[in-house]
Amino acid sequence: MITDRQLFLQHLAPTSDAPLALEIKKAKGIYLFDAQQKKYMDLISGISVSNIGHLHPKVVNAVKKQLDKYMHLMVYGEYIQSPQVQLAKKISDVLPKNLSCCYFVNSGSEAVEGALKLAKRYTNRSEIISFKNAYHGSSQGAMSVMGNEEMKNAYRPLLPNIRFLEINNLSQLEFITKKTACVIIEPIQGEAGVIESKKNFLKALRKKCSETETLLIFDEIQTGFGRTGIMFAFQHVNIIPDIILLGKAMGGGIPIGAFVSSKKIMKTLSENPVLGHITTFGGHPVSCAAALANLEVITSQKNNFDVLKKEKLFRTYLKHSAIKSIRGKGLLLAIEFDSFEINKKIIDRCIKNGIITDWFLFCPEAMRIAPPLIITEKEIKLACKIIMESIAYFFD
Repeated sequence: MITDRQLFLQHLAPTSDAPLALEIKKAKGIYLFDAQQKKYMDLISGISVSNIGHLHPKVVNAVKKQLDKYMHLMVYGEYIQSPQVQLAKKISDVLPKNLSCCYFVNSGSEAVEGALKLAKRYTNRSEIISFKNAYHGSSQGAMSVMGNEEMKNAYRPLLPNIRFLEINNLSQLEFITKKTACVIIEPIQGEAGVIESKKNFLKALRKKCSETETLLIFDEIQTGFGRTGIMFAFQHVNIIPDIILLGKAMGGGIPIGAFVSSKKIMKTLSENPVLGHITTFGGHPVSCAAALANLEVITSQKNNFDVLKKEKLFRTYLKHSAIKSIRGKGLLLAIEFDSFEINKKIIDRCIKNGIITDWFLFCPEAMRIAPPLIITEKEIKLACKIIMESIAYFFD
């Protein structure tokens, strides 16, 4: 009988020459279980997706309840569907007043696509500004604002009129002009190896965008829903964007994304022409039900799972001469080593010892630490012990 592994190798489109190829049969909380019942602690949350853990009972129950009512009814935006409108209201409740109108899509990349279209349509401008080492997804528009040439050169031509600035470089803000439709930025660059935008830079960026009537887009796809110790990373610096992008952890493990702005700005997608952005499965009722339950779990946690305290624990227990630095905020951390070769050996050793981690696309010398927010102090201690043992295997 042909095995799932053989089917994987024969029929699934590959993304690399060497996939991890772990055969996972079950996931629960912060753990994954393979076909041999080996248990792995998930320290990357499916890349910042499973913030409240795998198979959270409230999300599962919400999905089951919705399945008994209806699934897909009609393309997005035509019918009144309770899961959609309740989720939209809940999201607007946790965002500033100017971010009160949601457009639900299927993923973070589609949220980027919709937001870029919205900015060009609303401003009647074509220039878009992004940042070096930015990652916003792999579809054509999202890749156009990706700040890494190696990842996208094979797919040119991409969108024209894209300019890239250096994050935290105040002098380069002069390039934002009345020709600029939008500036898209991650408050904390994820795939660059967790690089934070400084508060004074974001303040100056907000001021410049306001002066030039340029829309400021914050990509919170990886940083949102409690990942940095607060609902959204922009709340750390109290600077409000014109559009916010959501995805990854939004659905509690179910695919969904959104771009959110004001009613005034969003209205431009509905006229001249109508259907300025359209999606068949965006705002799928099952996804929205899951996302609503997920958001209710996160907002019910008054201290946001003690994420900042847990960050300190990782910083306390991960100390070794081979570690060059630890960067990040909350439970989005980058552990930097001297090279990718060293990092890869340590990562492979960690996986062998039951810890799932990986590296960053544009910073391969750094190890990703982004566990579910529900991880306990005891589990953090165990994870750090295994990581330290994996480092010591090569250095001590």
